[in-house]
Amino acid sequence: MDKNKNEKMEAIVSLAKRRGFIYQGSEVYGGLSGTWDFGPLGVSLKRNIMNLWWKMFVQDREDMYGIDAAILMNQKVWKASGHVDTFTDPLVECNNCHSRLRADHLLKDFANDSHGLIHEEFSNTLESLKSNMDTFKPACPVCGKQDWSEPRTFNMMFKTHVGPVDDESSVSYLRPETAQGIFTNYKNVLDSFYPDLPFGLAQQGKAFRNEISPRDFIFRSREFEQMEIEYFIDPANWETEFNKWVGLVHDWTDALGLPAENVHELEVPEADRAHYSKRTIDFEFDFPIGREELLGLAYRTDFDLGNIQREAGKNMEYTVKGTNTKFIPHVIEPSFGVERAMMAVLSAAYTEDEVNGEKRVYLKLPEHLAPVKYAISPLLKNKPELVAKAREVYDILKKKHGNVMWDDNGNIGKRYRRQDEIGTPFCVVIDFETLEDEAVTIRDRDTTEQKRVKITDL
Repeated sequence: MDKNKNEKMEAIVSLAKRRGFIYQGSEVYGGLSGTWDFGPLGVSLKRNIMNLWWKMFVQDREDMYGIDAAILMNQKVWKASGHVDTFTDPLVECNNCHSRLRADHLLKDFANDSHGLIHEEFSNTLESLKSNMDTFKPACPVCGKQDWSEPRTFNMMFKTHVGPVDDESSVSYLRPETAQGIFTNYKNVLDSFYPDLPFGLAQQGKAFRNEISPRDFIFRSREFEQMEIEYFIDPANWETEFNKWVGLVHDWTDALGLPAENVHELEVPEADRAHYSKRTIDFEFDFPIGREELLGLAYRTDFDLGNIQREAGKNMEYTVKGTNTKFIPHVIEPSFGVERAMMAVLSAAYTEDEVNGEKRVYLKLPEHLAPVKYAISPLLKNKPELVAKAREVYDILKKKHGNVMWDDNGNIGKRYRRQDEIGTPFCVVIDFETLEDEAVTIRDRDTTEQKRVKITDL
C-alpha cells in the first residue's frame, strides 16, 4: 500500500470514529479483534445501504421473495454444503513468536511491499503456498523472524452446541453465510407461492467467520452483514441470466455512488473458484487499501439443491406449470457484503479541498445514502426567537424526511465543518431575516454555496 493510500485509510478510520460512524468492538475493555460497533451515524448509513438494496432487488421486482432464516441451523446443513470439509483458509504459524497468519495474505503483503508483484501471482493451493513460503521467506510482521510452519487448512466456522448436552449430536455453527438458509427454505417458498421460473429468494443478515487475521478496518472482520440472492433458473438459460445479473450489479454500484472507473470485473479462474461454482466474477473496487473484492457473482449450478435432495431425501424438483417437465433448478448467486459496500461508499465519498485558504474534509455522500440530509441551526442559540423559529423548521423537515439533525453547537463555521465531515448535503440556517421574510439560508455541502429559500419551498 503506498503512503498516500495508507494516509487516506487512516483518515477515514479516524473520521469514522470521531463522527460516530464506527467504533472498535468492546473498546473500553481493550477491544476484540475483528469486531466493530456502529455508532448513530454508522447505523443510519448502513441501514440506508441495506434499504436501498432491498428496494432495488426485492420491492421493485415481481420475481423476488424475501426470507429471514435462523442463524443457528442443523449441523447437517453445513456437512451437506461442504462447509465442514472445505470452508478453510491457509494458516501458517511463526515458529519463533507463534503468531498465526493467513499464508496468502502474508505473501501478498510481502509481494506488494517488497517486490511490486501482484497477488494474483500466488495460487492458494497448499502446495503452491508452501513452495512460495520457502522461496520468498517473508518476515513475520510481529517478531521479524523468517521461520514458519508449513501451511495447513483452518476451518473458519464458529462451532457451538445447542441445548444442555455437550456432544457431537448437539453441534451447530454460527452461519458463515446467509445462502444456506435460502436453500433450505426453497421448497417451503415453492409450496407456499409456486412462482414462475426464474425467481429469486433474498436475505439480509449476520454471518460469522473465524478469520485467521482480520484486518483493513471493516473490510475483513469476524462478524458482518450479508445481502444475498439465490436466483433459481432453467439451466438452459444460465448464461443469459448470468449476464443480466452482471448488468444489475453495475446498477447497484452506480446507486452507491461508486465511480465506474474504480469498479472492475475479475473473471475467477477455475482453480480459484469455490467448489460449487461453474463461473464466478468478482467485482473489485479500488479501496485505499488497494484493489479488493467488493462483491461476487457465482453460477452455483444445482449443487446446493442437489445436495439437499440427496442428503435430506426431499424432492427439490421444479415442475414447469402446465407441463410434466421436471428438473432441479440451477442457481445464480449475487452476494453482497454490507460492510464492504459501506467502506467503498466512505472511500469514494471522502474528499479534501480548500475553502478560504483552509483545508476542508467532507464526505461527498449520495443524498439518498447520507445519514443526515438536513442540519438545522439557529444562527445564534442564545436568541429565543431564532431558536423557536429553527425548531419550527426542524419539525417540518423531520416529518418530511426523518434524517434531520438539530445543530446549535459552536459558531456557524464550526457547524459547517462538522456537518461536512458527517456528509450532510444541506445546512439550513435560521437568522433574523427569517423572522421577517419566512426564508432560510441553505448551504450546499459540495459547493459551499448559499442561497435563500422560502420555508414553504424546502
